Amino acid sequence: MAAHAARKILVTSALPYANGPLHLGHMLEQVQTDIWVRFQKSRGHDCLYVCADDAHGTAIMLAAEKLGISPEQHIDNMREQHIRDSDGFLIDFANYYSTHSPENHKWSEEIYQRLKANSHIASREITQAFDPERELFLADRFIKGTCPRCKTSDQYGDNCEACGATYSPADLIDPVSAISGATPVERESTHFFFKLPEFEAMLKAWLDSDTLQPQVANKLREWTDAGLQEWDISRDAPYFGFEIPGEPGKYFYVWLDAPIGYIASFDNYCQRTGHDFDSYLQPGGDTELYHFIGKDIINFHGLFWPAMLHSAGLRTPTAIFAHGFLTVNGTKMSKSRGTFINASTYLAHLDAEYLRYYFAAKLGDSVDDIDLNLEDFIQRVNSDVVGKVVNIASRCAGFLRKGFDNTLTAECAEPALLAEFIDAGEAIATLYERREFNKAIREVIALADKANQYIDGKKPWVLAKEEGREADVHAVCSVGVNLFRVLMTYLKPVLPAMAEKSEAFLNTSLDWTALEAPLLNHRLARFKPLIQRIDPKQVEAMLTAGKPAADDSKEPAAKPAAKPAKADTASDTIDFEDFAKVDLRVGLITAADHVEGADKLLQLTLDLGDLGSRQVFAGIKSAYQPEQLVGMHTVVVANLAPRKMRFGVSEGMVLAAGPGGKDIYLLQPHDGAKPGMQVK
Repeated sequence: MAAHAARKILVTSALPYANGPLHLGHMLEQVQTDIWVRFQKSRGHDCLYVCADDAHGTAIMLAAEKLGISPEQHIDNMREQHIRDSDGFLIDFANYYSTHSPENHKWSEEIYQRLKANSHIASREITQAFDPERELFLADRFIKGTCPRCKTSDQYGDNCEACGATYSPADLIDPVSAISGATPVERESTHFFFKLPEFEAMLKAWLDSDTLQPQVANKLREWTDAGLQEWDISRDAPYFGFEIPGEPGKYFYVWLDAPIGYIASFDNYCQRTGHDFDSYLQPGGDTELYHFIGKDIINFHGLFWPAMLHSAGLRTPTAIFAHGFLTVNGTKMSKSRGTFINASTYLAHLDAEYLRYYFAAKLGDSVDDIDLNLEDFIQRVNSDVVGKVVNIASRCAGFLRKGFDNTLTAECAEPALLAEFIDAGEAIATLYERREFNKAIREVIALADKANQYIDGKKPWVLAKEEGREADVHAVCSVGVNLFRVLMTYLKPVLPAMAEKSEAFLNTSLDWTALEAPLLNHRLARFKPLIQRIDPKQVEAMLTAGKPAADDSKEPAAKPAAKPAKADTASDTIDFEDFAKVDLRVGLITAADHVEGADKLLQLTLDLGDLGSRQVFAGIKSAYQPEQLVGMHTVVVANLAPRKMRFGVSEGMVLAAGPGGKDIYLLQPHDGAKPGMQVK
């Protein structure tokens, strides 16, 4: 494996707003970022992850007032909660700070003064809605009224949740302030603007570079093609934030100082540690800067931010990585269904590494939404992490402890197999680097399947009962532990706590830089459980805990489905909706084996593409020999609940037809079908 020059990398994720607890949507982004950062560290790079709370704005001022505390106390309380929840999800921040800080004040003023000196700040009078009772200007979201199109009442000032119409607050029928209930009036005020149109050429070149994902660049071109507008960067008092220098009663808009918070958090880290600061901020250096964000804030990060940095003479990001939204069970997170899940609610019921693994198994390099399907979540974690990866170590550890003083063989009995696992590291590293975590996980689990097949084929539990086969048992289990070590090296960025326990068991580092050194004549520690299976009751308890009181929810309770009348035919009918729930996928049979003690079953290992690898027990032994099946594509029910059998857990069902006996025919898709492809 080729050596890599160490890189200097600074990484950020979007700043959570300091006005409420973190939920699983926040954790999707932090986990994605943390996995990438931990991977870079494992490869020997100097990689720092900084973040902060986004702590300014009218909403925070009003929330603190409602709580009867100062805005400063409110944001301090929220920051403590955010840090606790991020720690719970094993997020490895170098620094977690706040935008309400001396460093952010300094840098916001510094960048503003540079923009102003470069003639990139304009000012003019604008007319806004004003609350005469509270004596403050109202953002669109603080105005409510009746939709001018569908006449639905209690709609916000920019869009109607009932019919989807967009409009200005002036178009609302009977508008009122959502803060006081007073009727807004129009009032003029001087505002300050960043001259974004003057950066059109720079931004078009930026969008044509490889800095952004293609989907993101295309979306932002809609802004440049329509003609860029000046960006309002000021707000009027009363406002919780930083006052604009030389402009009494005028404050920086929260979105001006929020991204500057990245710089401020890093500045604070460097002051505390002595780390070099300037080389990460000046153009033309060899350092790298990456932002991980949600797709809903790409205009701020992909247009306003690079233009501000360019004007201020600071470096622009090396790349910006946007991800999609998180849905739960296929729909928007819902409080009434208990699927709007706060990070603390999850952590009270489930291990953080379950979700870290599931997110990794789903996350790619696109901006597509990510669905947390809770049944699939249970099945995949239990199957992949516990049933496949941990299973390798637990199967081998007992034999090594009982018969060989926890010491591995002096030579590897399967050097080619171990080399195959190690050689896969470069391809897996490339997938991690590209943030194609789902593909990396798929490769790792395919290797785990191969390791389990090796152990199943050698059957050390049988050899241990045969006289004179001790050396063979020792050899097989030593190979198994070495294969486990490689797999856990690849999974360490995703499962850091489980990796730490594995390092204690293996008595060695699981950093990528140590990958090529097999464990020979090596003493292990006593094996201890690495992670427990998910109990579905834990998930149910989490959902129950996340549901509000019945009178707290505005969402109507779901009506029970009417049971269809029995059909007057040979078999009952089902509704199309029931049939549509069946997820049929193309599966590639990568391994097939006899099942010891079973007359009718074969054990199949199936590749389902992005859905990963599945183990299925199929009653087709009378019609097929295992060697006939390897390499064959078939159709699989992919969302069947796992079934615990005497021989193991079956994680799906392959479809076949025929009267039985030798006349059983697996359903096979046409040529060109790919693993994981949905069957319609």
